[in-house]
Amino acid sequence: MDFSLRALWPGGFAAAMALWAGAGAAAAEAGATAVTCTNPASGYTWQIEIDYAKSTVDSHPARISASAISWHDDKDGNSYTLDRESGKLTQVFASATGGNMLFHRCAVKN
Repeated sequence: MDFSLRALWPGGFAAAMALWAGAGAAAAEAGATAVTCTNPASGYTWQIEIDYAKSTVDSHPARISASAISWHDDKDGNSYTLDRESGKLTQVFASATGGNMLFHRCAVKN
């Protein structure tokens, strides 16, 4: 099989560059990182662990996009959404009476 760089030009080169650029972005988010969150009403702080490689938050499966991270905690039944730009963490409590929301802040490093 004859392999030459001409076979990569121009479409293959563009694809290779896109893969290279994507690898750099993935490397920046590789592994787990601890994020400190605060309840602004009480001042209580805690940490969550976001594992970008495994797409989990505190070991719960998560949807991770460029703008938000969302997950559901089966233990407490709550759903969470973290805005990656502002650090706003929205906690949704489901209940028979309609549920409610709490808003927290997290120190997100992008």
